Amino acid sequence: MRLFAGIVLCLASFWAQALEVGERLAPWTLLDQHEQAYSLNEETRILLVARSMDGARLVEAALKARPQGYLEARQAVFVADISRMPSLIARLFAVPAMRDYPYRVLLDRDARVAARYPGDPAKVLWLDLAQGRLRAQREFGDAGALSAALEQVRP
Repeated sequence: MRLFAGIVLCLASFWAQALEVGERLAPWTLLDQHEQAYSLNEETRILLVARSMDGARLVEAALKARPQGYLEARQAVFVADISRMPSLIARLFAVPAMRDYPYRVLLDRDARVAARYPGDPAKVLWLDLAQGRLRAQREFGDAGALSAALEQVRP
């Protein structure tokens, strides 16, 4: 019986974390691959969240041929959860490699931000925002579809 109660409590807390349309996102600040701070603000229109290497690779493929400032022009930010990556690997190899990307990657080293936005870890979560409030959300498991969706956002 205790096991059942524990499972119900865990599931209840998971459901409580789900975002609802119209809900204001809680503020946060993360460092990017260049150690520059970024705080979620009301001007942000699109929040892309990758909770795994698969998700991060989707974003990388979708942005491969895009110029510097492409995401910023669309008021979009990209959060990558790197909490499961060994810190030595992140510090010596992964983050230095990200410094060559033509876009900003906000690094969630402790899974304190990405965990707020539940979804399939193998996909990229797209949160459509207006003045800090959630308007819509969707997930992308295909780089081409993500790229096409970004192209529809007018700077």
